[in-house]
Amino acid sequence: MKRGSLVERLQLRWLAFAALLVPAAVVASLIESSITGSEGAATTIGSVVALTAIPVAIGVAVMRYRLYEIDRLINRTVVYGLVTVLLAGVYAGLVLVLGQLSGGVAGDPPSWVVAGATLAVAARFGPARRRVQAAVDRQFNRGRYDAARTIEAFSARLRDQVDLDTLAAELLAVLDQTVQPTRSSLWLRP
Repeated sequence: MKRGSLVERLQLRWLAFAALLVPAAVVASLIESSITGSEGAATTIGSVVALTAIPVAIGVAVMRYRLYEIDRLINRTVVYGLVTVLLAGVYAGLVLVLGQLSGGVAGDPPSWVVAGATLAVAARFGPARRRVQAAVDRQFNRGRYDAARTIEAFSARLRDQVDLDTLAAELLAVLDQTVQPTRSSLWLRP
């Protein structure tokens, strides 16, 4: 716990607070039901607290302190969801078309049709994921997209540049645009 950063400790503090509320609510409801002999309002409130404390604490930790880097999680969910839908459509289309060409899909399509469609979809997974990732980044994560474009442009200029001073200045400018450090310096061996 002491090794974590301030943000990590704040995230864990919310979860620990919720974890302590749950047993306290259960104990309070047990005491109340043993005193009165029946379940009362405190038992109902204790049950509600016990059921909602941890999800609410996780929600606060996610929204306030960027727990689990939720932006990245949403980005990956969108990308893999789109790739899955896209490739499932391609697979179904290939099986239907190739099955129809080989004698109809009313029965079972031939095994070579299924195998061929599976191999075609498997071969397209990597390129499809990269293209969908680029499209999602371009639309929703503009900083990452712009940083990648800046680095690509610098790489193209790097091949043609021979002046070391100009190259150093451009490198520092690209570093400032992409990483945005508070300060930077470049040391070159003589």
